[in-house]
Amino acid sequence: MIFELNKLLKSKKVSAKELAKKYIEAIKREDRRLNSYVYLSEEFALKCAEVVDSKLRNGEDISILEGLPFTLKDNISTEGLPTSCCSKILRGYVPIYDAFVWKILKNENSVLLGKTNMDEFAMGSTCETSCFGGAKNPHNVNYVAGGSSGGVASAVAAGLAVYGLGSDTGGSIRQPASFCGTVGLKPTYGAVSRYGLVAFASSLDQIGPITTTVEDASLVFDEISLRDEQDCTCLGAKEKTFSHIKDNISGIKIGVAKEFLNLADEDVKKSVSLVINAYEKMGAEVEYISLPSCEYALMVYYIVACAEASSNLGRYDGIRYGSRVSSYTNFHDMICKTRSEGFGKEVKRRILLGTYVLSCGYYDAYYKKAHMVRSKIINEFNDAFKCFDVILTPTTPTTAFECGYSAKDPVSNYKADICTVPVNIAGLPAVSVPCGFDCKGLPIGFQIIGQKFHESKILNVANKFEEYTNACYVKKVTGGYPYDI
Repeated sequence: MIFELNKLLKSKKVSAKELAKKYIEAIKREDRRLNSYVYLSEEFALKCAEVVDSKLRNGEDISILEGLPFTLKDNISTEGLPTSCCSKILRGYVPIYDAFVWKILKNENSVLLGKTNMDEFAMGSTCETSCFGGAKNPHNVNYVAGGSSGGVASAVAAGLAVYGLGSDTGGSIRQPASFCGTVGLKPTYGAVSRYGLVAFASSLDQIGPITTTVEDASLVFDEISLRDEQDCTCLGAKEKTFSHIKDNISGIKIGVAKEFLNLADEDVKKSVSLVINAYEKMGAEVEYISLPSCEYALMVYYIVACAEASSNLGRYDGIRYGSRVSSYTNFHDMICKTRSEGFGKEVKRRILLGTYVLSCGYYDAYYKKAHMVRSKIINEFNDAFKCFDVILTPTTPTTAFECGYSAKDPVSNYKADICTVPVNIAGLPAVSVPCGFDCKGLPIGFQIIGQKFHESKILNVANKFEEYTNACYVKKVTGGYPYDI
């Protein structure tokens, strides 16, 4: 889709301003039922589009993402534009600097349509912990869009953005992408800068794209995966992925993680089995493998992520960051009331859990032990990649939950991340690709996991499935985009 729109702009069959207006009109018309956007930057978008049109009128060339309307998750800092993390405590906060990824896209004159909905501070799997209310699934608004990047996935799936950037701490790009029938890429930890991303769990967080096709995910990743000296963990990508997206995969070795497949619902199993058959027909060598330590990945994730969250969210005290209550008796009362009123239930739950596992007497029993198991999971993946090029799993064991499900049973909701969290624990790249629908008409996704900095391989393998099946599930369901390409 990105290539097609880029050609239309270059040929002047449509102007960047016309394109932006069509998307803005679609957002105003359609987003009332989806709630995917929490802030619409209409004036900013149109000004940016005018700059692109001026370049085209003067005969200047434009880059691949220039003039294309896109969206950012509301935890990615945007100078002069609100960044609330969909939390009451940050409502009205306007950053004084840009996130590195946004700086790259801003310099390319990418047209920012607005900020999209998310679980509060990226803590959730449904988008329903947002203080603005959750984003809905475009395939059926009685179901969630997923989380935490639910707003991005919902907007892209509904054609309310060409693409979007989200963040993934335990599956927050891939899970909503699977629920909404889009492509979601979680890059290698350190391939994309986290500078300007409001931290949830610093050793797990990673920014990545949600798009309609694997090709688009490759194009966006190649643009944003630059080395950033402001983020000491960011090395950037080792190579451009798009040049390898058409490589032959005949003879490639794919390991299917049977533990994850066994956890899946019947509809998900059937779809993933068809994916496996497709790869075998394409000449790939497929073998079922075991990753037994991943059974503990969910426990490791919730200990490590919550511990890091309790530390990262300590700055929201009504003094350094965040809104402050108007009535209090002393300093400690002010902080207590500010956090009690500013944070939602899920954020409080995770802060309490994180503080507990870091506390005296429990650090060794929980946090230290979790890191030991984390090392074991990493070693297990390393051993698997000695024999296989990529690993295939379902993205999620089920399709999208009904709205309100997470409030009734938060623990069962946590279990939905079982297929995605091991990737973050090991710092690996993974991409979720649509592969069908369940009996209710809700999308199903499968996941391709690769070695560190092997984004080109997983995107190549994913793209081959898309080409083989001629699959663009989003467009089939939504019936097109604001600008018919």
